[in-house]
Amino acid sequence: MKSNKLLYEGKAKSVFATKNPDEVIMEFRDDMTAGDGARHETIGKKGYYNSIITSKIFEVLEENGVKTQFLELVKPGTLKTLKLDMIMIEVIIRNRATGSLIRTYPFEDGTILNPPIVQMDYKNDDFHDPMLNGTIAQALNLATQDELHIMKNLALKINEVLSKMFADIGIILVDFKVEFGKDSNGNIILGDEISPDSCRLWDSETLDMLDKELFRQGQDDKVIDAYEEIFNRLLTDEDKKKWNL
Repeated sequence: MKSNKLLYEGKAKSVFATKNPDEVIMEFRDDMTAGDGARHETIGKKGYYNSIITSKIFEVLEENGVKTQFLELVKPGTLKTLKLDMIMIEVIIRNRATGSLIRTYPFEDGTILNPPIVQMDYKNDDFHDPMLNGTIAQALNLATQDELHIMKNLALKINEVLSKMFADIGIILVDFKVEFGKDSNGNIILGDEISPDSCRLWDSETLDMLDKELFRQGQDDKVIDAYEEIFNRLLTDEDKKKWNL
């Protein structure tokens, strides 16, 4: 894999070229960051779990009519995906109030949000990922009004599918962020990942955190146990056999 040309290196993933110009290899690393990269640690097996969880979630979304960039789990930690021109916007869906929302607005922690809040942030660490509205996004040439509408509707559809999927395994999908890109034909497609790195996930009974928030709060020793718990609840025996896990 390392012989392939490195196209992009993010805080937790690396993207490599393939012989097919429309496909790339996405490598999930064990790096974990917080505070716009100010804190950086390496946590073993994080990339393993996130790559498999993302593969499973993207397969479920494809089955429910949401087009994703996922093509194949090559091996744990490595995905083959469509090459996308990523849109520098994070779309955040909030089903319950917590985190930055309760620090910024007068919500009680855990308040159920019905309908869910749809938030869009400018994906730029230098500016600390500020919140966007439609006219700012258009002024920055990030997306057109129609593209913003498409991304919002896709994110709400993803929320509908994943909320049920997680509820069925005893987990509350508190909030999550997704990113979109354009394929070679200009179609807007779900990209990047959906994993405990990009979601807040709470156990339905105990409300225990099962996501990256543990790392943000300095509970590093609990991170992999939480990710493994998501893996074990989400993956069926058939999935494990299919991917030789």
